[in-house]
Amino acid sequence: MTVDQSNPEKTQPHVPHQVHRGWFSRKSRARRLARRLAILGLLLAAVVAGGFLWFADAVTSQKAPDGVKADAIVVLTGGYLRIEQALGLLRDGAGQRLLISGAHPSTTPNQIRKATQASKDLFACCVDIGYEALDTIGNANEISRWIHDHSYRSVLVVTNNYHMPRSLHELRMADPATEFIPYPVINADLSRRAWFTEPDTLRTMLSEYLKVVLATVRDTFGLGRGSGLRTEDDLPRPEAPAPAR
Repeated sequence: MTVDQSNPEKTQPHVPHQVHRGWFSRKSRARRLARRLAILGLLLAAVVAGGFLWFADAVTSQKAPDGVKADAIVVLTGGYLRIEQALGLLRDGAGQRLLISGAHPSTTPNQIRKATQASKDLFACCVDIGYEALDTIGNANEISRWIHDHSYRSVLVVTNNYHMPRSLHELRMADPATEFIPYPVINADLSRRAWFTEPDTLRTMLSEYLKVVLATVRDTFGLGRGSGLRTEDDLPRPEAPAPAR
């Protein structure tokens, strides 16, 4: 390399200056990216929070309709209060027949009847019990089969108010041709309580809202939803008759 002694400035390398400027450029790009991610995070948080407020308002403002009628009634298990409400609707003629969906395989019809103090004649004539559903998706699939077996077109859906949005979503995904009419079971009037200060209630609402969001995302992007049904191996086998003596 030849050095021009007459002009020392020409011998000064410019690489450090270029690296220094490039470092600032990378730092600037990183800051812009961080700023965009922060804005995106804030927008996402706002959407999630707004969605939860909408969900909470929808749940707390639900009311059981008066004088409603449909071809049939379904109740998603999760407490005997739900079943009692559904049996009351059946007794009052709100539907022709009732399906109790998602019963545990070890639960007998007689146990349900006694726990709800239902009429033997009503139970014998017009109540079916589904044992296959493991979750809400399973409820929807079990109910859809039952609806088509009986050729019903409109169905009253009985479940807790906080569980109703997700139940209707899964039912309409499984059977879009049927009209599902919500009949929420309201354990307490949340519209007149500061429920957001109650840890258990707030936890339940947040959990249900998250499940609704995940179900919506799943179906929007066509992800697998499974059947939510027990297999034959999961169901109890009938006991063999005792040998004659």
